[in-house]
Amino acid sequence: MSVDRRTVLRSTAAVAVGGPFAGLVAAPASARKPASAVGLFPVADERDGAVRLHLPKRFHYRSFHDTEMPVTLDDGTALPGRHDGMGAFKGRNGNVILVRNHEITNSPVTPAFGPGTPYDAMAGAGTTTVEVTPFGEVVSAYTSLNGTMFNCSGGEMPWGSWITCEETVNGPDVGPDFTGSPNTSLTKPHGFVFEVPVDGQSNRQPIRKAGRFAHEAVSFDPVDGILYLTEDNFGFPSGFYRYIPPSNPMKTGRLEDGGRLQMLAVKGEPNAHLEASQRKRATYKVTWVDIEDPDPDFPYTPGQTAPTTNDQAINYVANQGRALGAAGFSRLEGQVYDDNVVYFTSTQGGGAAEGDSDTVAGYGNGNGQVWAYHCRSKRLQLIYQAPVDDAEANETFDSPDNITTSKRGTLVVCEDSSVDNYIRGLSRGGQLWDIALNRLVSSLTGLPRFGDEFAGSTFSPDGHTLFVNIQASRGMSFAIWGPWRSIGV
Repeated sequence: MSVDRRTVLRSTAAVAVGGPFAGLVAAPASARKPASAVGLFPVADERDGAVRLHLPKRFHYRSFHDTEMPVTLDDGTALPGRHDGMGAFKGRNGNVILVRNHEITNSPVTPAFGPGTPYDAMAGAGTTTVEVTPFGEVVSAYTSLNGTMFNCSGGEMPWGSWITCEETVNGPDVGPDFTGSPNTSLTKPHGFVFEVPVDGQSNRQPIRKAGRFAHEAVSFDPVDGILYLTEDNFGFPSGFYRYIPPSNPMKTGRLEDGGRLQMLAVKGEPNAHLEASQRKRATYKVTWVDIEDPDPDFPYTPGQTAPTTNDQAINYVANQGRALGAAGFSRLEGQVYDDNVVYFTSTQGGGAAEGDSDTVAGYGNGNGQVWAYHCRSKRLQLIYQAPVDDAEANETFDSPDNITTSKRGTLVVCEDSSVDNYIRGLSRGGQLWDIALNRLVSSLTGLPRFGDEFAGSTFSPDGHTLFVNIQASRGMSFAIWGPWRSIGV
């Protein structure tokens, strides 16, 4: 596809925002296009001169921790792959500390990487912590959590921690997952969130009462002391949750177990189909229903396939909420908290409601939505919905995943598409434009690869550098810098 194609969505397809979210949209629909609309251009990697990204003019980048080239961490560990969600924190001497997820499954069986006592010795995912300069030069790196599974995204905590999420419910008490691999080698249940301090090691203890389900991402409201959680349930409706810890982490400096898990429901509309196409400025009053049993252990006989199927286990928590009227979304993924609002993405939302048409793979018939939950007014509003009846719909906005905000409040959204993958900007004027295009080249064919998602987008604390991963078949991290204000970011 041409990279100088249309980069700003037609104003008729944009979803303007009013009510409690009016602050997000400060310009009329006819507002001038961002400077980035002039297009993206091939840019050489500062590391070795190869072209891996297309960016706006005057932007630069350096890749690092490419697992196609062997990398050994400071603790002697071979760098694990499948880089996913990531948080950026202030380091020493102007450097940045990154805590990075590795979304590794156990198919085939993958034992824990790295030193220390893992949560589960037979689970191959976790997090690595990396100190880098603002220009992507690695200073140090080490294992900070091991023995977990399918660590997808997570969230930065204001007290100086990264909460990492397991996007699975695998365990010795659950039958084979979508890969068909048995779970009998696992020694612990999975499907939890874990805390990783920015300056050291996780205690490797799950926050069990925050739920056992296919976690994707979290964000934290420091005003009320509440953690919000998304669920990426591929073949079933997903829920939007909140976890109320027993003590406010802003006072204790950590997220404690033993709190209360709740699921979002729409007032007056039980089991609302929010995966379906929404009207412009769609706004809902919400309530929260309690999940009585958020962290189940299922019966099983060690060494044998468990009687509880993966489908039963992955829906166990959400079914409790749906029985009380909780709403259903399509594959909720990234989220971020900014100025009293939690923004989150729905990867396949925005099409015909489930049951009204032939279902595509997964749950949801659209190309994606961006939602906002206002923590003070307790209202949910649609911020953006991709078109589905446009011949160029996939070129406009396709399968939004990780999301972050710049210091100026612009939303920065990563795509997880099966074709070209972009990083998009969503402005206060409701405009959408391109920030980066993945142009990794296949080592076998020499041609651009498709379907390698962007993930883990996060700005350095001073806003100078956007750090992001391309998950690819193994993984690669990037530092991107340039005149962000000139492109409306």
